[in-house]
Amino acid sequence: MDCVPVLDEPLKKVLGGNTAKVMADHLDLHTVGDLLHHYPRRYAERGELTRLADLPVDEYVTVVAQIAKADKRTYGGGSGVRLEVVVTDGSGSLTLVFFSKAAHAHAHRLIPGRRGMFSGKVTVFNRVRQLAHPDYQLLDAEDGKEAVDAFAGRLIPLYPAVKQITSWRIAQAVDTALNSLAATGWQGVADPLPAALRGARGLAGLPEALEKVHRPRSKDDIAAARHRLKWDEAFVLQVALARRRAADSALPAVARRPGKDGLLAAFDARLPFTLTEGQEAVTGEIFADLATEHPMHRLLQGEVGSGKTLVALRAMLGVVDAGGQAAMLAPTEVLAQQHHRSITAMMGDLAETGLLGGSETGTKVVLLTGSMGAAARRRALLDLVTGEAGIVVGTHALIEDKVKFHDLGLVVVDEQHRFGVEQRDALRAKADRPPHLLVMTAITIHRTVAMTVFGDLDTSVLDQLPAGRSPIASHVVPAAEKPHFLARAWERVREEAAAGHQAYVVCPRIGDEEDAKADARAKAGAKGGEAGPDAAGEAERRPPLAVLEVAAQLADGPLRDLRVEVLHGRMAPDAKDEVMRRFAAGEVDVLVATTVIEVGVNVPNATVMVIMDADRFGVSQLHQLRGRVGRGSAPGLCLLVSEAPDGTPARNRLDAVARTLDGFELSEIDLQQRREGDVLGQAQSGARSSLRMLAVMDDRDVIEAAREEAARIVAADPGLTGHPELLSALQSLLDADREEYLDKG
Repeated sequence: MDCVPVLDEPLKKVLGGNTAKVMADHLDLHTVGDLLHHYPRRYAERGELTRLADLPVDEYVTVVAQIAKADKRTYGGGSGVRLEVVVTDGSGSLTLVFFSKAAHAHAHRLIPGRRGMFSGKVTVFNRVRQLAHPDYQLLDAEDGKEAVDAFAGRLIPLYPAVKQITSWRIAQAVDTALNSLAATGWQGVADPLPAALRGARGLAGLPEALEKVHRPRSKDDIAAARHRLKWDEAFVLQVALARRRAADSALPAVARRPGKDGLLAAFDARLPFTLTEGQEAVTGEIFADLATEHPMHRLLQGEVGSGKTLVALRAMLGVVDAGGQAAMLAPTEVLAQQHHRSITAMMGDLAETGLLGGSETGTKVVLLTGSMGAAARRRALLDLVTGEAGIVVGTHALIEDKVKFHDLGLVVVDEQHRFGVEQRDALRAKADRPPHLLVMTAITIHRTVAMTVFGDLDTSVLDQLPAGRSPIASHVVPAAEKPHFLARAWERVREEAAAGHQAYVVCPRIGDEEDAKADARAKAGAKGGEAGPDAAGEAERRPPLAVLEVAAQLADGPLRDLRVEVLHGRMAPDAKDEVMRRFAAGEVDVLVATTVIEVGVNVPNATVMVIMDADRFGVSQLHQLRGRVGRGSAPGLCLLVSEAPDGTPARNRLDAVARTLDGFELSEIDLQQRREGDVLGQAQSGARSSLRMLAVMDDRDVIEAAREEAARIVAADPGLTGHPELLSALQSLLDADREEYLDKG
């Protein structure tokens, strides 16, 4: 007996094994639900023609066009035959090419005046764009009434496709699935949106939405279906986050209330400055959370240089005051060592308990990284398990099984986006009861993205710079158009060095043997595989500038009289630490580095940063890098060197960074210019994103409304026992791994 093809039915039961295998292997579609949520990329209308002139080279495309002419030609002294078919849309033309037997087989069908859908990989031969041996489906009377009706009577869905399966074959598979479901009256299909919500918000039912998005009869059908399906994605995600918030709030934790005359008070008394209003407000929020018997789950985001480390340190000192321990987890050894240096410097003798000259009211601050020597590592582990060390700063070495804590009360995760959920949870599991969690990020996260990706964390924002921070002037250096501007940039570096200051030069890559191997692999892949829409332009671009090459050129050229050193991620840990120590001590004038210095590095004497090939970096990354200068009393200067022509998207991005120091304004620009998947990154546990229809930038109203509805439903029914269809849809759309990833706390 045939099974009802509900949304989690394997595709092979509905489409057959061969088609199902192609869809699984090449489109990652495994179930009927996967297929029906593989939405059309766009729709073709009768009279609406694709702009053939804009087709990207090396992309697999589907076009709707009319045959203008068809010619058979011989080659190889008459031994071979080639069919050339020119199709046009009024804006440009494309040549379809068939050889040998295929030329004879298709010649009688591909005749001038006929219209069709043509699919294949765009290549260039003799400066003419062509599709070699394309798949096609003709759309006129000679192909029968069904094709005519499909073309004349409704919009034609064009799906994201690959070489192995064309858009119209996907459409045929979708039709098969929809017909099977309709034949059963859509039995067994759970609608994730409760009926009351659908009614209140005027949303279509799921069967109607799926029908209209795949087989629309009008643009209104498409709009209604898309709006409903956006709600599905936003609502299911917000329900998962709301349930996580509810579960977290029910966990027990030890309240950590600092004493009046303890370590925190002693530290505050020694601060040579007063906290900003923003730091005071955020500190109040954090200490209010720490005083509760449920674990804090808070995201602290703030501008570069806004004093997040100080706020986090005061929270850690408060927990130590209350008898607990605090751990700061950093993503790299360079950053862990920098944090350890900064914290011990800020605390002074309060960080030297047990040492000669140390304060009796202080605590011990230890560093734990993977590259430490055995003796130092044993001492650090002993200090943690006995409680001698109140604060530990470390990398992934902190989460190893042999690391034991006396009483872990607070975990501070710096740069959350660089950690996997398993690593963070492994550290939290080292406490008897869940410790409080503070996630810090210098990336200014757009409010809607924060609501979508970090929606289960309470958020604190530091947007006020401490007094004494100098302004940073930023300028684009158009190296290709005005080479003398680049020469002037190196003059500015020399001037700053002559004034006793230091400089960073940042490059996109290292330039060692590993990079050379990666370049070779990339070139090989570009020849044999699919390329993106910028493939033609990318192929002509030179490789990104590299640290080792640029450092050598500068040391032998414009900066020959200065002390130039390099820093990158593949150096030995001791070597990296030694370079950073010497740079911080003023023994190095110019540090040529990769983005390893992007966050956390604090050298107040560094006043100028030159970013090479700046167009190869994202907006947020450029803003982070720029924040490494201007950290002292002298003004900062950031020079964005690029060969991107004026008016291009890449150049516009750099102009935006040069124009403003407001990270939140830049996050808006960043979100406008990047694809949704890039913004959300690996927010769905590395699997295919569940957000196929929802656009974070364009659908803020839907996301906010879905968050409100989700909070209301979960507050009334945390287990969703009264909403079995929602629970079922939640479990299928958000598998266990993906939901766990959403647990930022």
